[in-house]
Amino acid sequence: MNGYAIPLGTDGMQIVRTLPGPVERVWDYLTDSRKRATWLAAGEFDLRVGGRIELDFDNDSLSPGACAPAKHADEHGSFTGTITRCEPPRVLAFTWAGWKEESEVTFELTPAGSEVELKVTHVRLTNRGLRIGVMSGWDTHIGILAARLRGVEPEPFWPTHERLEREYGARI
Repeated sequence: MNGYAIPLGTDGMQIVRTLPGPVERVWDYLTDSRKRATWLAAGEFDLRVGGRIELDFDNDSLSPGACAPAKHADEHGSFTGTITRCEPPRVLAFTWAGWKEESEVTFELTPAGSEVELKVTHVRLTNRGLRIGVMSGWDTHIGILAARLRGVEPEPFWPTHERLEREYGARI
């Protein structure tokens, strides 16, 4: 499945993508700071339940193309959280602190032949605007991950993110 992210109830979203495998390779891109920095954010993860995570975002560096538009210019930032579930190489979940409220992200990896199904669930998103931003963000970031795993140049982050924000805004 490679469609849009879908809303879950009134405070969550889920996106599913099929990626090139094997599952251990995708797990490395989720957990290794250097690899994660190529599609999402750098930062150390203490890979155990109760361990601390750090996410240091620099979306301008993820792909060639335009820099952040004015409304996102201050979004280079760091977020912290705590690992709530860690089952290598299949499941990783953590709290995400840094917005006004704490949310939680779960990554689930399922082998599918030579590919991997990645399911990202993000819950406790308290308002429509935040859900739209998170859905378009995950869609954009996972698109970059898929390109990296395929060894191709990703689409430019900011134009893709802005287009998806408009599309998700019309959908939910």
